[in-house]
Amino acid sequence: MFNQSTLFLLILLIVGFFGKNQSLMIAVGTLLIVKVTGLDTRIFPYIQSKGIHWGVTVITIAVLVPIATGEIGFKQLGDALKSAYAWIALCSGIIVALLAKGGVNLLAEDPHITTALVFGTIIAVSLFKGVAVGPLIGAGIAYVVMRFVNYFS
Repeated sequence: MFNQSTLFLLILLIVGFFGKNQSLMIAVGTLLIVKVTGLDTRIFPYIQSKGIHWGVTVITIAVLVPIATGEIGFKQLGDALKSAYAWIALCSGIIVALLAKGGVNLLAEDPHITTALVFGTIIAVSLFKGVAVGPLIGAGIAYVVMRFVNYFS
């Protein structure tokens, strides 16, 4: 029960505590509970294969709530698109979605890269109050840079 992965999770729990990062503490706590109860061999593979898609779905739902509540409608969209900043945001949204698409492929195909990306996200979340969407966007950026390097190699 007490092995390298458990020790690593406990260290991350401590980092989350001292970094006052509730999301990291909840995530690590959940994983530790699943591990301690012995359900890890059945649950972890499922979470690993579907978790990113669940996360994207939950984030998408959260982003769409203002539309569902009526706070944002066609009038607000039209008004927003009159702003140069709105066009920058629109283009940024497109770029990030395309980066994330490449990131999903990279995370699925290369576990070595996944380790580095996850560790980078943990550092950003715990020490710099970042948000844990980092692995997906980071993987997308890494994917683009890797393709660029391969093109010129």
